[in-house]
Amino acid sequence: MSARLPRLSDARLSLTRPITARDEKERAAPLNIPAERPLTVYLDGRELITLMTLGAAPEALVLGYLRNQRLLALDDIEAVEVAWDTAEQSGSAAVTTRGGVPDLEERTARRVVTTGCGQGSVFGAVMDEVDSIALPDARLRQSVIYRIVETIRTQPSVYKQAGSVHGCGLFDSAGNLLHFVEDVGRHNAVDSIAGLMWLAGEEGGDKVFYTTGRLTSEMVIKGAQMGIPFLLSRSGTTEMGHTVAAKTGMTLLARCSGKHFMVLAAPQRIVFEPEALES
Repeated sequence: MSARLPRLSDARLSLTRPITARDEKERAAPLNIPAERPLTVYLDGRELITLMTLGAAPEALVLGYLRNQRLLALDDIEAVEVAWDTAEQSGSAAVTTRGGVPDLEERTARRVVTTGCGQGSVFGAVMDEVDSIALPDARLRQSVIYRIVETIRTQPSVYKQAGSVHGCGLFDSAGNLLHFVEDVGRHNAVDSIAGLMWLAGEEGGDKVFYTTGRLTSEMVIKGAQMGIPFLLSRSGTTEMGHTVAAKTGMTLLARCSGKHFMVLAAPQRIVFEPEALES
């Protein structure tokens, strides 16, 4: 007998958002960034988890999560209704079951979250904290950016040996490497550096943070919580990461490789040095 299929909404969204960046020669350049959004899942009215997603197939994402967590069989699901709040850049997914989920509290007590998400209440509390963060009005010279990129390029690393990891580095305002940590997830690496800073009594106001991974909302939030005004990556950013950076006044630099970089937010903090391109 075939499974009864749940009723599904069709709430797909645009996967990218255009922004204007500036390159290493201060030229304005159009750029598309992925549109990362929080999607809070409610199971029979109970808040279950918030998943960060592009919104390409949110109903399928919710179903896949429920399946992989072994919470429900497909027959048990009556409907998955996704709704987006475009003003808040967030969404909700209401999962209705046919007969409830026995022992739900016990079955979700030891859930492991792996990709920069958490319960919606936690995410909301963090965003409330972000609204109160004011980063210092620091400056970063173009030549220092190049020094940081070169230091990361030549840094001995697990990635060069085996791949499949992300690395994060903390630098001072002169481009000196203070801490370097690799992990299977960039969120783990940034948390490790936050712990090292805490142990060492280091403040973030005169620091620069580099990550090999994308500048997602999670990465920007963590950087802001550490009080760091500059976040660099050899990759790009997401819409939510860009939005959080704008809220906190954080300077985002993406696609940092060789002499190339793109300033995606707060470019006024960068001291451009045309002569650095020629050295």
